[in-house]
Amino acid sequence: MASNKTDTAVIIDGKVYTLSGYESPDYVQKIATYLNGKTAEFSKMKGYDRLTQDYKNVLMQINIADDYFRTLEEANKAKEDIEAREKELYDLKHELVGTQMKLQGSESRVRELEKKAQEDEKKIIALETEKKTREEDQKKLH
Repeated sequence: MASNKTDTAVIIDGKVYTLSGYESPDYVQKIATYLNGKTAEFSKMKGYDRLTQDYKNVLMQINIADDYFRTLEEANKAKEDIEAREKELYDLKHELVGTQMKLQGSESRVRELEKKAQEDEKKIIALETEKKTREEDQKKLH
């Protein structure tokens, strides 16, 4: 919203209006274009030209209110969708953190087991060497 009040000339349904407000002239023109589009849409309807001006105005008001409520409903659905996606994203992030913690624990356990396997391998080599030495000593005795 602009901070200065502006006057904007627009054409709505073939008539020139000067609208004053705090919105930008482009925004005011966009509204006029929307209203002219609605008027053109109604003008194509059979029998529209025979309606009284009051009836045309009410028809326009009802149609704009319908557009508003449909747009509001779409916005609410989009908001709900965003909230659901944000919750899903949060849940996925939480799951990812949990999985990363499990992975770190598993990696730590693998390192421990590898270290133990190396120690066991050294013990096996030492025992085999000791066994070989004993066998050689026994051969020498016989």
